[in-house]
Amino acid sequence: MLPKLSYLIEQLHLRGIADSLETVLTKARQQGQSAEEVLQKLLEIEYQYRNTRKLENRLKAAKLPWEWSIDTFPFKRQPAVKKSQIMSLAKLEFITHFENVIFIGKPGTGKTGLAISLLRLALINGYRGRFYKAQDLLNELYASLADRSTSRLLKTIANYDVIIIDELGYLTLTNEQINIFFKLIDMRYHKKSTIITTNLDVSAWYDVFKQKELVDAMLDRLNHYCTTIKIDGASLRDPKQTKN
Repeated sequence: MLPKLSYLIEQLHLRGIADSLETVLTKARQQGQSAEEVLQKLLEIEYQYRNTRKLENRLKAAKLPWEWSIDTFPFKRQPAVKKSQIMSLAKLEFITHFENVIFIGKPGTGKTGLAISLLRLALINGYRGRFYKAQDLLNELYASLADRSTSRLLKTIANYDVIIIDELGYLTLTNEQINIFFKLIDMRYHKKSTIITTNLDVSAWYDVFKQKELVDAMLDRLNHYCTTIKIDGASLRDPKQTKN
């Protein structure tokens, strides 16, 4: 019977059950477990296996550059960051409310680490997300114009529950890139959450995107439902900070 059962499990792609079948059945015989108990145990194993695989796939698809987490962020070395505020964001209510988060700070102050920590936590809790370097994202959007795949690409990015746009600074942009970027922000407005890290105060965005009316409209959408965190602290990469 076991070979036939194994065959059926394989055909149904019940990989979690396949890996544990013999162990579970052996234990069931030894302890005299009922058929209901055995079935429940096997289904629990399969459920856990599938959830683990889904999480692995979400983490892989998100393309996180580092494995930062809220637990590993050095709050003591960066007193400019209010831990209570970050822990409030860690409840992920900003995602369920379709709100945005903007981290503003000089290089090395921890804004990218905090953004990644929030995205990673969201992925663990079942949300779909993606990390993008700002210039890479804009270059990808611009390249999509050549094969007319822009609409499909925008739809894909717009459908993520939460994305990070990292290092939005003094970028080299064409008018087409600026317009496409605004289109993306508009598509996600109060539908999905966007986390932006930047070393520029919002007032300097006009120098980056050049088109005042477009920047006004973009900031209006970003700031309408948004938590802005400005980190006025020293770089965590400073050797003196590392020793503290």
